[in-house]
Amino acid sequence: MAQELELDLVEISAKAEPPVCKILDYQKYLYQQRKRAKEMKANAAKIVIKEIRFGPNTDEHDFQFKLKHAQEFLQEGSKVKASIFFRGRSIQFAEQGEKQLLRFAVELEEFGRPENMPVLEGKRMTMMIAPVKKK
Repeated sequence: MAQELELDLVEISAKAEPPVCKILDYQKYLYQQRKRAKEMKANAAKIVIKEIRFGPNTDEHDFQFKLKHAQEFLQEGSKVKASIFFRGRSIQFAEQGEKQLLRFAVELEEFGRPENMPVLEGKRMTMMIAPVKKK
């Protein structure tokens, strides 16, 4: 029947008794599968990560300036990666950097929630903040 219609005989379920087959244009079927997959990928939420960097001894005005930028990033739906970079001997102030990151998270509480506690990786302490879902 498939040869008469110049179509393909495709086995759908080989384990069924008797096996289930379908007559269709296989190339068209593959094209539609690729098209559906491409649409699904386009509709998937794209996660954008914005990074805010500062030092352990960042001044109050600079802190507020970076805080305002982080609020904007979270409102547009991006994740914020806050990081403190320790240079030279400033690694001695690791607990001061951790306090600063925790304060940063508390200030951004209405815009986003922290995904993890501050983590020290080498000379950099980082913390991810995800945007709050809007109702």
